[in-house]
Amino acid sequence: MTNVSHEPGRFRRTEVIDNTLNPDFVGKFILDYFFEERQNLRFDLGIPGKKCGTIIVKAEELNNCRESVMMQFCGNKLDKKDFFGKSDPFLVFYRSNEDGTFTICHKTEVVKNTLNPVWQAFKIPVRALCNGDYDRTIKIEVYDWDRDGSHDFIGEFSTSYRELSRGQSQFNVYEVVNPKKKGKKKKYLNSGTVTLLSFLVDIEVTFLDYIKGGDGVMPTSLHYMSPYQLNTYAMALKAVGEIIQDYDSDKMFPALGFGAKLPPDGRVSHEFALNGNPQNPYCAGIDGVMEAYYQSLKSVQLYGPTNFSPVINHVARYAASVKDGSQYFVLLIITDGVISDMAQTKESIVNASCLPMSIIIVGVGPAEFDAMIELDGDEVRISSRGRYAERDIVQFVPFRDYIDRTGNHILSMARLAKDVLAEIPDQFLSYMRTRGIKPSPAPPPYTPPGQPIQTQI
Repeated sequence: MTNVSHEPGRFRRTEVIDNTLNPDFVGKFILDYFFEERQNLRFDLGIPGKKCGTIIVKAEELNNCRESVMMQFCGNKLDKKDFFGKSDPFLVFYRSNEDGTFTICHKTEVVKNTLNPVWQAFKIPVRALCNGDYDRTIKIEVYDWDRDGSHDFIGEFSTSYRELSRGQSQFNVYEVVNPKKKGKKKKYLNSGTVTLLSFLVDIEVTFLDYIKGGDGVMPTSLHYMSPYQLNTYAMALKAVGEIIQDYDSDKMFPALGFGAKLPPDGRVSHEFALNGNPQNPYCAGIDGVMEAYYQSLKSVQLYGPTNFSPVINHVARYAASVKDGSQYFVLLIITDGVISDMAQTKESIVNASCLPMSIIIVGVGPAEFDAMIELDGDEVRISSRGRYAERDIVQFVPFRDYIDRTGNHILSMARLAKDVLAEIPDQFLSYMRTRGIKPSPAPPPYTPPGQPIQTQI
């Protein structure tokens, strides 16, 4: 046994290894390194009065201790375990230890009644996942959840951090194998597959990193401006905006932000022009909206609470002034799902339900979107103070559901487009029908066409 001390009176012990003069100690010690200090180490061996031989010390810098990784998995064709209904699958992650044992390090949530679950993305420190060793085995077990706690084992597979870091690819589609079944049945292939949908490494930054960088938006923010990829808001804006812009004749979009402190005086606003021009908030095309969004991130300070009603009322004022059917307004709200004025927002939506407008809400990020689902009103028609909305004008979609498993973004954005626009035609038609507004007659040939319906976002 060896004692290691780097402060008077403070030491750590290795394990005891019996009956050998050439022990190979497993125990590792993590010591903080201080560039500005001389750090003396003292090693004490527990064989008093004897010539003690030599100690070989191996040391390495742990530079990955600040890394975390955000991962998301889905399952496909998992075994059915429940007599009634399908399985309720969840994943359990284990890291392997030096001695061949496994330690549990993460459990996903349970996804009820499906053999094709999509689990929520989760974040885990690399230390916890593999102790900083990229090639160490990570074992993942798949279970069917049971209320009484006797969860049924579906199968397992192994991987490593290095393998997972290849991201979404054919390498990260894993066969879930139940060894007992494999032993019994010759034709047994697997109990389904589990696929890695996304893998994002995040360096856990400290307070000091921000002090040094003077950065306003943190990397954990969905608005974080990375030089390498679109942030989540920008992805959603581009995906949905490029679809909807085809329905607008002049492609000029008023773009508003909500929940920020504005320069020069730091006042909080819930309906400010993204391009900084309140007199003319219009941006040319979705590219113009994207540019205004990026510019505003540099000049405003993101700030809570998150109020939806001002921006809904803003568009409702426009819509209320054009009730002859010549224009129909679509408000696209991109949000992380946090809402501070639920009651006022419901009131705004109920009031707007008799106007020529629809609201598309795209939820970004990993949050629960219960409030947004309630606003969507598909399950229960939205109401405020006893008044029900005249018609359903809200369509909510969670952006994460459309990140394609195979990496085919064209396909996944097409699916998003389909679902985003699914309810708009009926919402549009229900407004026109109840108001008795007929389509304008088609213009005669060879004459300049009349004004088509404008969709303003």
